Amino acid sequence: QVQLVESGGGLVQAGESLRLSCVASGRIFSMYAMGWYRQAPGKEREMVARITTGGTTDYLDSLKGRFTISRDAVKDTHFLQMNNLRPEDTAVYYCWLRTYGPEDFWGQGTQVTVVS
Repeated sequence: QVQLVESGGGLVQAGESLRLSCVASGRIFSMYAMGWYRQAPGKEREMVARITTGGTTDYLDSLKGRFTISRDAVKDTHFLQMNNLRPEDTAVYYCWLRTYGPEDFWGQGTQVTVVS
């Protein structure tokens, strides 16, 4: 089984930054990609950013330029740097991992709250 543990969420003012981290552990075989999704109250979960083991990245179009995903392959950890945060970025952010199975794994989520 795979465990994903997020950290780095919190409450910030608009314009500030946060960096989320996700550490993967357990029986990880044939990992394909890791990334982040978010879900705001009353809305569906949406993809924020993802990165493959080959380094290819993909972002929600509206976040390009403000959010950056990166990974430490040695430590099975990936990060989401979020700059110039806006109140509409308020959501629970979920760490995600996909294997070549394919099989998806999710973290428990970390709350990000941006106040104006």
